[in-house]
Order: sequence, then C-alpha cells, then structure tokens
Amino acid sequence: MLRVTQANPDPTFINLGIGQPALNLLPLAQIQQGAQMWLAENDPSALNYGVEEGEGYLRVALAEWLSGEYGTAVSLSNLFISAGASQALDLICTLYSQPGDVVLVEEPTYFLALRIFADHGLQVVGVAMDEQGLIPEAVEAAVRQHRPAFLYTIPSFQNPTAVTLPAERRAQLVALAEQYGFLIVADEVYQLLGYTAAPPPPLASHSASGHVLGIGSFSKILAPGLRLGWVQAAPQHLQRLVGSGLVDSGGGVNPLVSAVVRGVLTSGAQQAYVAQLRAEYGRRIRVLDEALQTHLPQAQYVVPQGGFFFWLSLPEGVDTAAQLPRARALGVGYQPGRNFSSRGDLASQLRLSFAFYDEEALREAAVRLGQWYRQLAP
Repeated sequence: MLRVTQANPDPTFINLGIGQPALNLLPLAQIQQGAQMWLAENDPSALNYGVEEGEGYLRVALAEWLSGEYGTAVSLSNLFISAGASQALDLICTLYSQPGDVVLVEEPTYFLALRIFADHGLQVVGVAMDEQGLIPEAVEAAVRQHRPAFLYTIPSFQNPTAVTLPAERRAQLVALAEQYGFLIVADEVYQLLGYTAAPPPPLASHSASGHVLGIGSFSKILAPGLRLGWVQAAPQHLQRLVGSGLVDSGGGVNPLVSAVVRGVLTSGAQQAYVAQLRAEYGRRIRVLDEALQTHLPQAQYVVPQGGFFFWLSLPEGVDTAAQLPRARALGVGYQPGRNFSSRGDLASQLRLSFAFYDEEALREAAVRLGQWYRQLAP
C-alpha cells in the first residue's frame, strides 16, 4: 500500500510523539465548502502563477479575521502568504542569515526548527527559560555575547513545554531587539489554540517596530496538507520576502489553495472549526492529565493551557532517548527530551502530544507509559 500521509502508525501502537491531527479531525466538509465557493466564481485566476505577496482576497480576509482573533489590528500591508510555517522559517533563514551566523533559541525548542537551522549552517545557542518562558536578562546576555542573526521563539503554548510568555516579557524582548538591533522570529502557530484563556497579543502585533517577523500557519488551525501560512511583518520585510528568488521565480505560493481557504474564512467556517478544536483538545488535555496522574505519578509537568503538548520531567537518571525502544516494545511512543535541546541536554524529559489520538487511546497510552516506567525501576 502506498503511503499518502506523513504519520502512519501501526493500529496497535500509540505514538504520542506524533504532533499533528488525525484524519478524522480534519475539516473535509469545510474545505469542500470553500472549494465550491471558489468554483462558483468561475474565475480561473487561481490556476495561474500567483501574485508574489499572496492572493489578495485571501490576505484581506485573513487580516480581518486575525484582527478579531488577536484583538489588535492586522493590516493587509503586513501579511505575506507562505507555504506553511516551515517554508516561512526556511525563507527567513535564506534572506536574513549566512552560514556560520548565530541564532538564539529557547532551551528547549522545536526540534525540527533545529533541523532547518542546521540545513543553513547556522550556529544555534540555547537561552534559558523558566516557568514563564524566555528570561529577558538571559536573552540580553546572549545577544551581547553572540550578536545573533535573529532570535527564534515560540511565545504562545511553546513547543515542547506549552509555556506562554507573559505580555510584560514580550514587550521586554521587543525593547531589547530595538536596543541591540536584532530580529525576533516569532513562531506563533499555536496563538489561536488557547483552551482556558487567550494568550497575550502575539509578538507579531509589534511588527511595526521593524524587529519582529511573526509566523502563522493554517496547519494547526485548519489542515496541515494545505501547506499554507503567513508572515506578519513591517512592509520593508515583506518587500524583502517578495523580492526573493524563490518567489520571483514561482510567484506567490499556493494560489489555488489560497482561493479555497479564503472561502473558509469568509463563510465563518474557520472560526467555527477553531472553536471545535479548542473544545476537543481541551477535553483531551483533561483526560491525559488524569491518566498520567494515575499511571505515571513520577512525572512532573504543568498542565498545558493550549497548543498540542505535555512536557514531562522524570527523575534524574532516566534517559528517555535510550529507553524509547522499551516503550515501543510496549506499544507506546514519545519524543525524547534530547531532541529539543540545542546542546544535547534534557535526557530525563519527554514530550507527549494529545492531538493525534482520541480519549480512549490517550488513557491506554498512559497505562503503557506506567508499565514502561515500572520496568525501568531498579
């Protein structure tokens, strides 16, 4: 059988290392509605090369929708449409860094961002976090020492820790960027996935400063296969993105998908679907939290208030990377903590995602993790 999706776990295996939604949670009806709206227009423009900054009507609809969701004005002139967050980050690396440059990241950080930075030959330096996220004093010290090309941060419901940076620290980061002249690349793909309360306004709301490039994506709030996202930044940065060789050659990304998603936005289906996701993921958090307390009480964690992930700390001496094969033998998987470290630390941590599996599977995963941990005990 030919594979058509990235995640294809064995039905008997519960892999909480998968950080994406399952097929039965994806909004097929909403995408069908958006496609029908576009087809009814009888306009073939979306089948041509797209305008460099992204389909204009999508950008209008996106700016209006984000303004309501963020509670702060988002302008059409500050939006560039990308092929998802990963392509946006890769393009920013291409345009704003050179091999050998230093990039500051949170410690821990998103492990696949580390892969993108490695592809560009960048030196990654981790900056300390606490229970409120990046520590501004640690950022300032690292900036003074390393003079980075940019700081990469996930300020809302961070991957992997689920920590959210408070508004005061966000303002401090922007002030530091203005003082020292560095860029902040804010990966804000979980900004709209708060399940108990909305996070502070995104760092992208400071884009007028010229020091913040905010990245958003429909992958977490609609469907990953759309490969559609955006960059919110000051016009001078959008001009740089639009003028890249990639965009100049290929035109704006995904004009056909943009036309379909525009219909999802203008019909109100996007807002309704995000509300559905918030309710579903909120239930899954409660279920997994209760199951972990019952079956893996040795784990320390903060219950996530948004995003996709639990970040667990186990007693010192447990190497979650080395012990992953034992977990797999019991039919359960996770992401080891070392994957998220810029310096190979975090051996006793692990990340669990509740996005892919339903409540029954989450309960069973916790049972298997408890069995796994008991096997490790002396």
